[in-house]
Amino acid sequence: MTPELVIEGVSKTYPNGVRALQDVSLRIPAGMFGLLGPNGAGKSTLMRTLATLQEPDTGRITFGAVDVLKDKDAVRRMLGYLPQEFGVYPKVTAYELLNHFAVLKGIIDAGQRKQTVEALLERTNLAEYRKRKLGTFSGGMKQRFGIAQALLGDPKLIIVDEPTAGLDPAERLRFNNLLSEIGEQVVVILSTHIVDDVSDLCRNMAIIGGGRVLLTGDPLRTIDTLRGRVWKKMVTRDDLPAYERDCAVISTRLVAGRTQIHVLSGTRPDASFEEVSPMLEDVYFSTLSSADVKAA
Repeated sequence: MTPELVIEGVSKTYPNGVRALQDVSLRIPAGMFGLLGPNGAGKSTLMRTLATLQEPDTGRITFGAVDVLKDKDAVRRMLGYLPQEFGVYPKVTAYELLNHFAVLKGIIDAGQRKQTVEALLERTNLAEYRKRKLGTFSGGMKQRFGIAQALLGDPKLIIVDEPTAGLDPAERLRFNNLLSEIGEQVVVILSTHIVDDVSDLCRNMAIIGGGRVLLTGDPLRTIDTLRGRVWKKMVTRDDLPAYERDCAVISTRLVAGRTQIHVLSGTRPDASFEEVSPMLEDVYFSTLSSADVKAA
């Protein structure tokens, strides 16, 4: 049985005075867990801390019986990590580099290593490109290779940091399908600012902003809390400041060249507004707005 990841009172302030994390506490069960927040929210700091790459100032983290902050070697044996910036050696083939990572992961037996590497390339739909140099890979292929290396050693905790940023829609769909399959048996933490990724993949999530946890829960249940409270209207650019002053505008977007606003209100602001079926994006923006945190 996959253990639960428990984060208690974790804080981190960098030497330049930036408070990256402020008393963060989360309980993360097996399955896909979305950590949603704008750039600069503290997501990457928390991910690096969980991956044993840096220390918090205060707090405690356990993964089952393992103390993450005190027994880093034990954590690393159970960890698969795809950081936001995942570099590859461009002149090395996919098979060669994954084989090298397998050695570093402790898979010493050559036969077992060959079988493991080929199975992971097959699982990430890279088997036919095994002899191609990584410098020729598309962004999506590199991300799938990143997941392949993260899966070495049969990890119980997998951390992926902004994995679909910059991918085209087709590659993003392939990558998300792969993540969904992986997340059935282990703890997978998906750190992202792309709301749809969390909505599509995760059964549990947290919204983080300004280094603080602002909301936790099942994405579908958080959406239900906004039913009957989100309204939309098309406005001119000149009128937008007045609506932002007089209404709780949670988001604006361009629709066919015109500005559409979403407003949070317990009643219809006026007859010109139309009720909207809320989405996770409305939960996200309303949460950041109420906490006075700006999205990227």
